[in-house]
Amino acid sequence: MCAPDETIERYVAILKAMPRADVFLNKRYIAEPNTMAGLEAYPQGSIGRCYFEFLSGNGLETNLSTNYGKLHDHMSQTGRLDRMPEALKYAIVRGFQVHDIMHVITGYSPGGLHELALQAFSLAQLQFPYFGMWMSVSATQMTFLQPDAIIPVTDAMSSGWQFGRSVENRAFERWEERFAEPIAEVRPKFGIHPEGMAAV
Repeated sequence: MCAPDETIERYVAILKAMPRADVFLNKRYIAEPNTMAGLEAYPQGSIGRCYFEFLSGNGLETNLSTNYGKLHDHMSQTGRLDRMPEALKYAIVRGFQVHDIMHVITGYSPGGLHELALQAFSLAQLQFPYFGMWMSVSATQMTFLQPDAIIPVTDAMSSGWQFGRSVENRAFERWEERFAEPIAEVRPKFGIHPEGMAAV
């Protein structure tokens, strides 16, 4: 199933209309790959150190080795991003790069309902088809296959959506440049209060 051209154009228009999107799209920032040793060296309680603890604590160390600049080029060359305008091509690869960082910033753990809640949070922050597909697939699965999941799944999506709507858009942040900053100071500065999010 392919989106009509006018739908793709509408997604681009929505993206470009967002505050700070012009800098985000013009700079096309992709951070260089980090190392576990480099992250571990950051001060205790910093974003970088919390990122290290998130990756090591959840067996996600291999995620760190991806070169997202090369991934972008590979996805383009192999046709996986065909029909996708350049702005969307960049945004989706950058989204992949910061996904685990957003787990750290928001306080959502990986997997299960927390993963779904983060996708809803991300959809509220950045209206992008990838996040919307998560909502659609999850809603279809609970409706036709897992009716017992209707309440927890809908609660997770609703919680993440409301959390994302309550926070100023942080999708364009260069989080890697803030790795040395204390996460306890950065979160409230941006209006992010994980302890206040609904249980999922």
